[in-house]
Amino acid sequence: MKKVTLLAQVDSDQCRGCKICEKVCPVLAVKVTDKKAKVEAQACRGCTNCESRCPFHAIKMVKRDEPFTVGVDVSKFPAAEIKALCDKAHFNVEQVLCYCTAVRADEVAAAILGGAKTPEEISSQTGIRTGCSIECMQTILRLMEAAGLKHEPIAGGWQLYGKTITAWELTPELKKKYSSRGFYFDEDKALLDRVVSTNTKEGN
Repeated sequence: MKKVTLLAQVDSDQCRGCKICEKVCPVLAVKVTDKKAKVEAQACRGCTNCESRCPFHAIKMVKRDEPFTVGVDVSKFPAAEIKALCDKAHFNVEQVLCYCTAVRADEVAAAILGGAKTPEEISSQTGIRTGCSIECMQTILRLMEAAGLKHEPIAGGWQLYGKTITAWELTPELKKKYSSRGFYFDEDKALLDRVVSTNTKEGN
């Protein structure tokens, strides 16, 4: 869940229509038409990507007159289905997936169960990936894959990164190659499995 307090504002006189802002927006809130960037106010999640990367300083973040909160109500979805999806992606349901916005695994799973099919839709609904907008792409892709969702990169977009290998996907050959260098892959996986299965509400 994220409270959206900022809005991207475009100075049309400064804008050159380079489309960098459009490419870096994690929720597709910026579109360039007639060589000028335009921001869909209600879609903007205030991440500051467009402002920080505009080479012409044509975008600035301003405080919203009416801040609002985005988030998915986890209680509206079957807890067993949320847990099953998180387990398949190797996440604890209470695990924080986005440190910038504190969005947890159960909320991302709930968004997917509610019909979100792309990273952009998940980000828009939950707020995940609207802080630094980089690290938590991996967690989104893992949950999407666990749900059987395939995603094609947006043409020209700069925000999609390939899914990195996890402790559960390491091959025996790779483990053997690096085991003599101080890596403890099986022990790491066992610890991560314990994190996934831990029920913090029961104190286990």
